[in-house]
Amino acid sequence: MQINRMTLREIHMSLLAPFQTSFGKTQHRRILLVTVECDGVTGWGEVTAGETPGYSPETTDTARHILTDFLWPAVKGKEFATAADVDALMSHVRGHNMAKAGLETAVWDAEAKQKNVPLWRLLGGTQREIPCGVSIGIQTDHDALIAKIDKELAAGYQRIKIKIAPGRDVAACEAVRARFPEIRLMVDANSAYSLDDLPLLRQLDHFHLMMIEQPLDWDDIYAHALLQREIETPVCLDECIHALHHARAAIELGACRIINVKLGRVGGHRWARAIHDLTAQNAIPVWCGGMLESGIGRAHNIAMSTLPNFRLPGDVSASRRYWSEDIIEPAVEVTPQGTIRVPDGPGIGFTPKLDLIERLTVSRTVFE
Repeated sequence: MQINRMTLREIHMSLLAPFQTSFGKTQHRRILLVTVECDGVTGWGEVTAGETPGYSPETTDTARHILTDFLWPAVKGKEFATAADVDALMSHVRGHNMAKAGLETAVWDAEAKQKNVPLWRLLGGTQREIPCGVSIGIQTDHDALIAKIDKELAAGYQRIKIKIAPGRDVAACEAVRARFPEIRLMVDANSAYSLDDLPLLRQLDHFHLMMIEQPLDWDDIYAHALLQREIETPVCLDECIHALHHARAAIELGACRIINVKLGRVGGHRWARAIHDLTAQNAIPVWCGGMLESGIGRAHNIAMSTLPNFRLPGDVSASRRYWSEDIIEPAVEVTPQGTIRVPDGPGIGFTPKLDLIERLTVSRTVFE
């Protein structure tokens, strides 16, 4: 294989409603799409970095810089056997996993199309339907939160995740559990707490949560190991896991009992698969987190989530939860049972809506 051309497109999309976490509120997305032409086949990827360095040090603008000035020069004209080999060509660039993943996932799509197989099969997936949950941002009050959960449960979603932050945590869980005593419930702190908050975090044990996601610093595996010894609720690591060796350290230190895998955060399908295999060997379940992706990123998440150790409902949900119109067809839909049926078409299995993408495009750069 050889990448003959790469195109970067920045598109602007607006969420149907603002999404608030402990580090900020998002409604308008600047999304960087990556297309590659490999031996006459076009593959699509998405950079999942946000507009600001709140969740990750990477942003839409840093990703464009790294792709333009470092990653494209590293891959252009180079021969490689499979998409899994692209990472080695980019390995001299430290970090910038989301930029790398945007390019790497596009090549995986292209390879699957060349071989006329679904991407999920090329990755080694086994699940024909994936279980789905939803992530609900911080709401103005408990009534609004309850109403949101009611709506998502009626749509069939199998798991509810609510965002929490200091002052918006225990009381929110109490309100949810009073109304929904039996649902599969988890909370996501996005690094909003410290070990000084241990008495408060212990209170969350009363609510029989599936997990608490990334409660402490985004790069502190050791502190999470100390916390997990002190609470009954399983800790799930998200922001801490950027590489295979981070996952290995977290498992050996006992820092978590669950890991969230995000393609952008770990550098693409190759490393997502490696982390999946390591966790499976250690009986640590994984699930797929979301980054407010367009349909391109969502399609890659679906393919990854078919791997057998993705045993918990992920944040891969229907297109209509986020967008008035998604940039793929068909749009991602969730069954009444709270699952997504995996497409059988070659590559990602969804068709980019080129006319809509063109209307949403604010910049385009072609590299040949």
